[in-house]
Amino acid sequence: MYDLSGKVAIVTGAGGRNGIGRAIATRLAREGADVVVTDIPESMTAIRAEDRAEGWEGLPSVVKEIEAEGRQALGIFSDVSDSAQVDDMVRQVLDRFGKIDILVNNAGSRPGRDRVLVVDLEEDAFDEVMRVNVRGTYLCSRAVARHMVDRSNNGNGGGKIIIISSGAGKRGIARYAVYCASKFALVGFTQALAQEMAAHRVNVNAICPGLVDTERVDFIAAALAEEGESAEEHRALMVQERSTRVPMGRIAQGGDIANMAAFLSSAESDYVTGLSISVSGGSEMN
Repeated sequence: MYDLSGKVAIVTGAGGRNGIGRAIATRLAREGADVVVTDIPESMTAIRAEDRAEGWEGLPSVVKEIEAEGRQALGIFSDVSDSAQVDDMVRQVLDRFGKIDILVNNAGSRPGRDRVLVVDLEEDAFDEVMRVNVRGTYLCSRAVARHMVDRSNNGNGGGKIIIISSGAGKRGIARYAVYCASKFALVGFTQALAQEMAAHRVNVNAICPGLVDTERVDFIAAALAEEGESAEEHRALMVQERSTRVPMGRIAQGGDIANMAAFLSSAESDYVTGLSISVSGGSEMN
């Protein structure tokens, strides 16, 4: 276990019941951190009927889970790709907690119209992926890095910035071109920001998951399903096929990614920066 007592963390894109963001946020809380979670308002209308029937309320439910761990929590609806909203989000966090020690850039675009061949890829679908995945990470990282630099200049340096990239940020995949482009961009962004922030004792690292069993898999399956094939059928086949390619025999769960995020948030990773770490059960080894 890692001791994050007294730390304040932000986790973006954390409103999904089975999402990576929720898994990371609750894990950091168990390690002792107070946690701010964000998502877009549209996440509330995207809650599946079966989840809602079981009492899942999206972001407010994650806040309750963090508080149940005995930690302070704050939920903020914020679009990571809007600089004004990002700056306001950071202001709210600083007003409430006075500092930010950890940022996890987890928010990502919803799979759909972008999962096509490049010859069929519409410009607005391309722009949407880059807007959320790349611009959103840049804006959140910039806003929090400015705070961390100010703290460093006042003799209170140190911090952790974690970026959720993907195995698709290391290897191209047909029909994932713009998603791959965005995640490759995050690997380069991680390396550059790590060099810039090292003097301030801020570590910047990326996590590159393989396929993770989240709601996003439902959206991917719906986008890739062939004519006459249901999204549920394609999902099952996709999970089965991916699992056979993973040496450890299964796709990832949110907790697998949260484990790495907890390490990268802790003092145990103080000499680790600029890396893009695969968490994929051995399917990616670089």
